[in-house]
Amino acid sequence: MTETLSTSASSDAPVVSIPQERRIVTAIPGPRSQALHERRLAVVPSGVSSVLPVYIAKANGAILVDVDGNQFVDFGAGIGVTTIGHTEKAVVEAAASQLQDVIHTLFTVTPYEEYVRVAELLAEHTPGDHAKKTVLVNSGAEAVENGVKIARKHTGRRGVAVLDHAYHGRTNLTMAMNFKAMPYGTGFGPFAGDIYHAPSSYPYHDGLSGADAAARTIAYLEKIVGASDLACLVVEPIQGEGGFMVPADGYLPALQEWCTANGVVFIADEIQSGMARTGAYYASEHFGLVPDLVLSAKGIAGGLPLAAVTGRAEIMDASHPGGLGGTFGGNPVAAAAAVAVFEEIERSNLLAEGRRIEGALKPALLALQQKYDIIGDVRGIGAMLAIELVQPGTGSTTKEPNAAAVSAIAAYAAQHGLLILTAGTYGNVLRFLPSLAVTDELIADAVTVLDDAFAAL
Repeated sequence: MTETLSTSASSDAPVVSIPQERRIVTAIPGPRSQALHERRLAVVPSGVSSVLPVYIAKANGAILVDVDGNQFVDFGAGIGVTTIGHTEKAVVEAAASQLQDVIHTLFTVTPYEEYVRVAELLAEHTPGDHAKKTVLVNSGAEAVENGVKIARKHTGRRGVAVLDHAYHGRTNLTMAMNFKAMPYGTGFGPFAGDIYHAPSSYPYHDGLSGADAAARTIAYLEKIVGASDLACLVVEPIQGEGGFMVPADGYLPALQEWCTANGVVFIADEIQSGMARTGAYYASEHFGLVPDLVLSAKGIAGGLPLAAVTGRAEIMDASHPGGLGGTFGGNPVAAAAAVAVFEEIERSNLLAEGRRIEGALKPALLALQQKYDIIGDVRGIGAMLAIELVQPGTGSTTKEPNAAAVSAIAAYAAQHGLLILTAGTYGNVLRFLPSLAVTDELIADAVTVLDDAFAAL
């Protein structure tokens, strides 16, 4: 029997407890944040920009506290990273305990149990009951790179297909895989080749059924790329930076069926949508998908840097020894935190919390849509929801993007203690990624701020 690595032992690690409430006590940003920002401008390049230049000193649950004492309701969670909550007790204790034992050895030199246990948990919780293996890396972009590399090695093919409106990272390969050039790729080329962008399913704009959208995608792949030259199709089951597009029913299963029939590796990029965010461990489950490879990152380690490629054993084993790995990939501290995340999801039934958040927030967003005609679409699953803003009076006609309103809403919310993120190819989407620790009371409070923000336009 495999020994289970437990993270339930007590620890002396301090866990910050913060009242779960919104509280603004200074101008935003406050004087201490402004002073820190001046220091930052002298030493950090302008390319590393920030959504909101308030400097965070503490965080807990769904609340951020800046250096001036302002408390923000966090509807961003570090872009989906602190999914189970900021400074969650089990994660803090697991990381602190591991720090006292082993911080680093490099798994490809002298291995350790924490890496193995994370791989076991991923084999158990990613879709499908086939034999699976996992390589751990540092970031989502690195997971994408390795997924593509493994698919190419397995198939002996070079071509990589992605979908319109996709976002996959900021490395050279992933910049080439992104749909939107600015700000992620402009001026940073030349980029990796053999990347093909196929049309996707965007129900609000294209009006296509899943079957028709899939036929369009497949026609592109067959005519422009050719299945025999295609190593993999990389798909976000729910697109992230593109605007939280949920594809039409039947779209993704049709793509997977085509991939299987043509020997193309179907890769689900679950970097933002995975790890309980949508009310399932992985968003693929909502669509009946069993991907060949699943990419995990962001929420997997409670805020510590960790990512993974998990896939069919025969595909993962295609690489020769030494072909996979990296200095910090699967670091013991991050891996111990990831074990704690999996255990906390089970112990506290956090899948149900994702469904609870959808039940509280989505109807409130739909009510706002009835009140304000610039809200053209409300979409998403679980704690991964979004609204698309359009020009006044165009919600059911041209659906012309309204990026200015998105910027104004986000700015108003920030001034009143609510952190929300923008998204969308045209910058006209507000996305909501609260942690699973957010309470119904905080959701209601956040909706009040949103309502006021729309009324103030």
